[in-house]
Amino acid sequence: MVRIIFCVLAVLPLQSIAGSLRDTVNYLEEATVKAYFAEQPLLRLPASAGVIGRTTLAHQSGATLLPAINTVPGVRMEERSPGSYRLSLRGSLLRSPFGVRNVKVYLDEIPLTDAGGNTYFNLLDAGSVDGIEILKGPDGSLFGANSGGVVLLRPHGMGNEDNNTAALQLNGGSYGLFHQQLAAVLHPAEDYQFSVNQAYQRADGYRQNSAMKRMAFQTTQRWRYKANSELRLLALYSDLQYRTPGGLTATQFADDPRLARPATATIPGAVDQQAGIINKTLVGGVIHDTRLNSKLRHVASVFGSHTDFRNPFITNYEIRDEYNMGFRTYFDYVGGSPGVVSWRANAGMELQYGQNDISNYDNNGGTRGDKQAIDGLRSLQHFYFGRFSADLFSRLFLEASMSLNYYGYAFKSNYPGNESDYTTKHFDAEWMPRVALSYLIDTQWAWRASVSRGYSPPTIAEVRPSDQIVNTALAAETGWNYETGFRWQTQDRRFSVDGSVFFYYMKDAIIRQLREDGSEFFGNAGSVKQRGVELSFGAWIVEPRQTGWLRGLQVGSNFTWSKFRFGDYRIGTSDFTGNKLTGVPATTTVNNVLLRFPLNIAAYVMHNYTASIPLDDANTVFADAYQLLQSKVSWDKPMGNNLRVQVFVGGDNLLNQQYSLGNDINAFGGRFFNAAPPRNFYGGIAVRY
Repeated sequence: MVRIIFCVLAVLPLQSIAGSLRDTVNYLEEATVKAYFAEQPLLRLPASAGVIGRTTLAHQSGATLLPAINTVPGVRMEERSPGSYRLSLRGSLLRSPFGVRNVKVYLDEIPLTDAGGNTYFNLLDAGSVDGIEILKGPDGSLFGANSGGVVLLRPHGMGNEDNNTAALQLNGGSYGLFHQQLAAVLHPAEDYQFSVNQAYQRADGYRQNSAMKRMAFQTTQRWRYKANSELRLLALYSDLQYRTPGGLTATQFADDPRLARPATATIPGAVDQQAGIINKTLVGGVIHDTRLNSKLRHVASVFGSHTDFRNPFITNYEIRDEYNMGFRTYFDYVGGSPGVVSWRANAGMELQYGQNDISNYDNNGGTRGDKQAIDGLRSLQHFYFGRFSADLFSRLFLEASMSLNYYGYAFKSNYPGNESDYTTKHFDAEWMPRVALSYLIDTQWAWRASVSRGYSPPTIAEVRPSDQIVNTALAAETGWNYETGFRWQTQDRRFSVDGSVFFYYMKDAIIRQLREDGSEFFGNAGSVKQRGVELSFGAWIVEPRQTGWLRGLQVGSNFTWSKFRFGDYRIGTSDFTGNKLTGVPATTTVNNVLLRFPLNIAAYVMHNYTASIPLDDANTVFADAYQLLQSKVSWDKPMGNNLRVQVFVGGDNLLNQQYSLGNDINAFGGRFFNAAPPRNFYGGIAVRY
């Protein structure tokens, strides 16, 4: 019944209509998006997007971004075990055993997605991010190859506040959770500011062999060396370690969900092999942002990363040494007359080069043994983009954009082949056009439509997966996305609605499969048809105020309907044509309620319904539907003019559901399920200056 009621309401994330108190005046901020180089109102954006701001992030425990990201319709983040995340935009998890693929991710002007197409999203501490913008559907106009969408992260310290600030947060909870985060933004000179964000997090985990530990440090340095020019330095170092318990069969999941994957007569178990991930990564870059005159702006960035990756697995011990480097540059020109006909033109390019040395050894109980295979892989991608947009009489917004994408990789066997030369594989250059418009019907209603092409080549981790076989036959995903939608908000922005309908026809979808020993490999399906509806609703039922026993009441809901089906997809004698897309629930609903009380007490409740999920391409096994309920209560206490103390407590899975948040799709031997924790709690304190 609860699900049905909120489905009727449907759409727009709470964060996009967040309100704040300024003196004694009630004030509701307008949601804006900066994804296309300039801040523009979300109402008129000709794209489906989600905006996750500080307000939404503050409603969570502070230890993970997962619940906040899942408030955006069409977006699904999963956690197989502490520290092991997956992220998908509009459904597709076919390619992602862990990490993020098929989506382009940026931290400010620096790509977190490497040259080989993989993103280590779990390197980030939740407190190091001040905001997230998510563009759903293929958008290569400014961001290069992707078929799922784009995620833009705003790092801590990118605001324009003039005051020095500092914050320390400590929280702990069930299953050994402890999280400490220290952040500061300082202005030692009028034209210079820097921020630091240091965090430590650990957890024992609910299941056997699921402990995690992460130490992270992030800094941004901003030097405005003249009025319209800024030099920024961004650096992130993360030392992440987590164990991987592995999938369970349905019987094991029902009998004892805390188990790690047990041994069989021929294959050892996860505990025996100390299965896990050790990831030490340094990401850094320098960004130069200058306004050459009143109309022309130029941005250039140079960046690089190094990853030391170790993965003791059931059948082998893998070591990866990864280097990436690249640059990005673009011009932004503004012309015309605001309110009559104004226009903007962008042109630029991005290049990334990656070097991956991958070695596999026997795994002798968590210790590296004899060599199995050692390969070297190189990847190079670069793209050129242009975009033109025009705003006619502040009513009709038109956009046309295009990118030309190049991708290739090279590989050689150092053991056992001992090859001296690299074998190269080049993909044909691919155009990714996008045409979109938004029409402001009146001051409250906006209609939008777009057509765009998606393109996503296989990642290095898919070309050379854990079965140690380089697959040169793996083709890139391509497809066309057709979309229309609307946005509505009241004049005072108390009520907002957002809806979209899309159809994405994808060819050569990359599909993950598993061998008997648990090692993975990838192939191409013939086609996939993705039809979807995304709706969201947000409202301040009681506007923020400073009198009364209820100082504010905000509600929101989002609903996602996904009719994703395989097209022509056959493997041998098996025909999966028309089957539901593996790993995608048909519907999800996320509902939010925020209540504000006197004495700066606030209560936040979030409900998540996820329908049953097909776990294999044949649609013979499904994960059961589940409903999650989480809450947080906080009390803010001013301690003088500049010091505030917050005490908070919260709980997750309050309905005590037995469910799997991150299934192993197409798992051999029926080992699909990764049990999530039952009812659990946390609490903490934050001091802000």
